[in-house]
Order: sequence, then structure tokens, then C-alpha cells
Amino acid sequence: MELTFASYNIHKAIGTDRRRDPERILSVLREMDADVVALQEADMRFGRRESVLPLSALDEYTPYRAVHLNMRPDSIGWHGNALLVRRDIEIADANIVPLPTVEPRGAIQADLIAAGQRVRVIGMHLDLSGLRRRQQVRSILRHVDECDGTHPTVLMGDLNEWALHGGCLREFADGWQVLAPGRSFPSPRPIAQLDRIVISNDWRCVDVGVHHSILAARGSDHLPVYAKLQLPKK
Repeated sequence: MELTFASYNIHKAIGTDRRRDPERILSVLREMDADVVALQEADMRFGRRESVLPLSALDEYTPYRAVHLNMRPDSIGWHGNALLVRRDIEIADANIVPLPTVEPRGAIQADLIAAGQRVRVIGMHLDLSGLRRRQQVRSILRHVDECDGTHPTVLMGDLNEWALHGGCLREFADGWQVLAPGRSFPSPRPIAQLDRIVISNDWRCVDVGVHHSILAARGSDHLPVYAKLQLPKK
């Protein structure tokens, strides 16, 4: 089985031209054509915390549906984190992942069934503080260990980690592969690899990279990253 996973900090749909343009983000999602997408900064920060991507437009103009957590009626996620999956992928379970935080950060987890295989996905947006990031990664890994069953797992999001190999990346020990799709921030001229995908050793990585396009360079201050992953036959 082969699936493409992508992560995209959409910056509340505010582009480098300072315009909020949800339709532009939807177009980038269609360009990427991934199977599962983790979004960061997908909700408004204040008030009702509603999604910046209209649910009706998401349903009508993309092949995705949001993994609903039933936390807020107008939100598609938790603390700005959202997971989108193709409609032919079954959502078996979904939960928030509590993180130690001062800022409004968070992570969410979903168990998905694709082609009869159950896989686990966590989308995350980590803290600006290096110490806090390491604590948050430990919390996420502890959550994975405490989940029912062991399944092929993908962790992805904006880690806010400027180090190429150190920092919070050291927390991923045996059993995990930290992929480096490439420089994704800031989108017009990226210099930092803030957006990462981390996979359990069940997976084989076929391709990994940063999605470059005219729309993506303008749609947010981050570029999307992706990984095409395969599971061996049982």
C-alpha cells in the first residue's frame, strides 16, 4: 500500500501579500493531491475559533473531509491543528493529544483505515521554546505508546525546530525515522526546515520533498511538505 502524507502551515490563510484567501489554500491542496494532510494554523485564534477554510468549500472543491474532534462547532481541529483525509479513507478513531504548553499549541491523532490497513497519524504544531518542544515531543511519543494497538505511524507538522539534527529531533530514537523534506520557511525564499515528517520503521519512504508552486509561494509563509510512503505486503 502506498499513501502520500503532507503537512502545511497555512498561516490562517493569510498569504505573503497579506491577503486572507482560503480559496488559494484550497487550490494548493488540490495541487498537492496527497492522501492525508496535516494543517497547522487552520482556525482563527480568537472568538469562536472557526475554521479559516469554509467547510462547504472543502467538501465541494477538494477530495477531502476533515477529521472532526467535536471540540468546537465551527472548528475543524484543535488549537489550529487539523487533519484532512480523502473520502475513501475510513476514520476509525480521533483524539486530541494534550501537550505541555504556554502558547496555544496542540496536536491531534487519528487512526485511519486505507486499503484494509490501519495507520495512525498525528498532526502537530510545536512551541517556539526549545525546552518546551522537547517536552512536547516526549508527550506525543508517550501518547503513541499509550494508544490501543501498535500500527504504522506518521507524525508531521510544524516543529519550529531550526536545528537540522539536534534539538527536539533527538527525542526520536530507535523505531523512528525523521525525514527532512527540505527548506519550507519562509515561503518566498525558504531557508529553514521547520516542517517535518517523522515515520515509524514500518514504512518505506519512496519520495519526500517540498511542494513548490506560484500559489504555494504566496498562499502562506510556509511551503507544504510531503512524503510518499509504502507499507510492505503482509
